[in-house]
Amino acid sequence: MFIAFREEVSAVLADALDDCGYPSDDLGIEVPPEEFDAVLASSVAFRLASEAGAPPPQVAGELADAVDLSETIYVDSVATQGPYVNFTPSKTYFADALAVREESGRLDSIGDSVVVEHTSANPTGPVHVGRARNPIVGDAVANLLEYAGNDVDRHYYVNDAGRQMAVFTWAYETFDESDLPEPERDRIEYDMVRYYRTGNEFLESADETAVEAAEAEIESILQGLEAGDDDTYERVGEVVDAVLGGMKECLARLPAAFDEFVKETRFMKNGDTDDVVARLKSLDEAVYEEDAWQLDLDGFEKNLVFLRSDGTSLYTTRDLAHHEWKFDNYDRAVTVLGEDHKLQAGQLKETLGLLGNDTDQLESVIYSYVNLPEGKMSTRAGTGIDLDDLLDEAIVRARDEVESRLDTRDRDDDLEEADIERIARQVGIGAVRYDIVSKQPTKAITFEWERALDFEAQSAPYVQYVHARCCGILDDAGEVPDGDVDALTEPEARDLLREIARFEGVIDEAATDLQPHQIATYTRDLAEAFNAFYRECPVLSAEGEVRDARVALVAAARHTMANALDIIGVEAPVSM
Repeated sequence: MFIAFREEVSAVLADALDDCGYPSDDLGIEVPPEEFDAVLASSVAFRLASEAGAPPPQVAGELADAVDLSETIYVDSVATQGPYVNFTPSKTYFADALAVREESGRLDSIGDSVVVEHTSANPTGPVHVGRARNPIVGDAVANLLEYAGNDVDRHYYVNDAGRQMAVFTWAYETFDESDLPEPERDRIEYDMVRYYRTGNEFLESADETAVEAAEAEIESILQGLEAGDDDTYERVGEVVDAVLGGMKECLARLPAAFDEFVKETRFMKNGDTDDVVARLKSLDEAVYEEDAWQLDLDGFEKNLVFLRSDGTSLYTTRDLAHHEWKFDNYDRAVTVLGEDHKLQAGQLKETLGLLGNDTDQLESVIYSYVNLPEGKMSTRAGTGIDLDDLLDEAIVRARDEVESRLDTRDRDDDLEEADIERIARQVGIGAVRYDIVSKQPTKAITFEWERALDFEAQSAPYVQYVHARCCGILDDAGEVPDGDVDALTEPEARDLLREIARFEGVIDEAATDLQPHQIATYTRDLAEAFNAFYRECPVLSAEGEVRDARVALVAAARHTMANALDIIGVEAPVSM
């Protein structure tokens, strides 16, 4: 209803501008400050003041008088407030907001196919906590675009052709179990990573003859991949698939799921990479320097190397072929990247343009990395902190918090052990996801347990508890009635209804900007509005039409909060 309201406002304001002889290319429509008695306002009078030869408030009054609301459904009235033209919604607008259920916030299909590539961590071992922001932000971006009416595929691009995988394959085929340390965790990627680490240690410390022999084998693996040798692909694939299997289990804990794992060797074996190399060589920007083919791109301090002297391609070369494949199969391609890939992303986009592609199809979400305060978690020597460690710690801490809160309650219906485990997992992992996704991606994060698990602060438990409270009220209320919006007369009820109604507008804006943190901010606003309503407007003890309307409002709040949390990948507990 918010988007329909905004469309009506745009239409009647544009008509008013035309009738008054003013240009209607910039309507200046915005969400006004809270003190405004309006859902949308226009600041267009500021722009027109000099042309009209009148002060902005006078221009605003002229426009308000020219607005025709005779055919609007969602716009009820128009008025001025200083230089602003304010638009207030109708009863139908609020009635539709009161009636929302499971579909809350889901926008109509716009017919666009979008591929969101995220995570794409090299399959060399467990997912590290420093890069945990990628799957969390990437999953939220994909969810957000889906809610906004796009047909979304989630892809993980697998780097299975670089030197790291050649080293890993050589090490896996060279060392025995007796050469390896004990695995840190009982899962396949923790078992496999021992080979990779042992191989790298060998290359750094073994005698020169042994290292030369190892490097020759590693080079033969790289050449085999470049030549499309089936045996080499099978050898490398065995290692890659094993590690990826474990990484999938780790990411499923967040959860972050993928529709396809796209291997870069696919674009070597099918000839796409060779085709890209040939086209790159023909560009005016192509130079052969320092024993490599490169592109000298304007505006970039470094050249883009796309082919080594031995004829082997680079990650970026194969990624160019990968992106052209995306452009052939999707309307838009969104990639979530760490800040250390910013130069690479810029060069990639510039080169795709030189190759004749429409780079407007390509968008990037750049994020800074996650840090932990020193001393907050134990680390294993030489391995850093894995995402599994963080999630385990989150669940343990959440369980402690849940049990301590239960101990302070005077209640006969203490939760069963299974309920405590469920809540600890939902709250613990939810706290990690929420704390990470609630920040603007470009801002660095230092994850702090006390803040993330604070039930009273603006954190995951704070907003999750609102959903659980709604569920409790609705369980006691029984069947949810339709509810008459006219029975909601209290300002706290109207404020909550206003928050529910604007949800789809928040989704639309956040999806346009690729900023899922706007949804997290919305959950806090919704939680505050609900808590004010809960304090001032008894639900179950009310009677008649007032009770029906308040129960319906709780149901609308529950579904809206559930879907907002779903977008950012945080579970919505039914009890806490």
